[in-house]
Amino acid sequence: MPKENILGKIYYMKNVLEVNNLAVTLDGREILKDISFALERGESLAIIGPNGSGKTVLLKTLLGFLPYSGEMRWATGVRLGYVPQKIEADRHLPINFRNLLLAKAGVMNLKKSAIDEVIKEIHLTQEILKTPVGVLSGGQFQKCLIAFALLGKPEVVLFDEPTASVDEVGEEQIYELIHRLEDDYGITPIVVSHDLSFVYRYAAKVLCLNRQGLCFGTPQEALTPKILHELYGRPFAHYYHQHDHEKTHQIDA
Repeated sequence: MPKENILGKIYYMKNVLEVNNLAVTLDGREILKDISFALERGESLAIIGPNGSGKTVLLKTLLGFLPYSGEMRWATGVRLGYVPQKIEADRHLPINFRNLLLAKAGVMNLKKSAIDEVIKEIHLTQEILKTPVGVLSGGQFQKCLIAFALLGKPEVVLFDEPTASVDEVGEEQIYELIHRLEDDYGITPIVVSHDLSFVYRYAAKVLCLNRQGLCFGTPQEALTPKILHELYGRPFAHYYHQHDHEKTHQIDA
């Protein structure tokens, strides 16, 4: 049973999200078409695909930022959080993440204790919180963005390549954090990622994109050599098939 904490109560509907024949056209150019999948509460979804395949467009569409055709249905009353891939911040900007957390809490009429809880949950230090946003390291900045997203107790959090500007050690910390939020507190993470080791270890479902949905299912079922070749157009080897944390899975497309 998921615990109750800063993320609030978890309501048990079978599907938190259903998408049928979704298509997105921007400036007369078709970006996505025929995207269909369903996601249960608490399931982690990884969205993968080559650059330009529409991963970020899909994420923004799920958030309601872009027009689309087809059907997209969120469970009634579901609360969403969003962690963007990056935010350009001036190194001289005299603002820190404590300022940003206080501002969001004020807009949402949240008590200061809500800020204290997300700070504790993400293990943010006072030094990080008082550092100007433009001076933070990639990993520090990403953790602060996750804390910002968690204010308001979202049940689903959408991450757009959360380790894109993070070093290898920071990558593992971010992935572990996402997994902990899912495993301990029952949130549903939707993660755009290029890292298939993350997909194999932590994702319950994977959606592969290449202008249209090429596959959807568990990583073990969906990421066949044929699909990976169609998706990326080059061989793959030494992927870590770590659902059992023991054996190496080699793919030669």
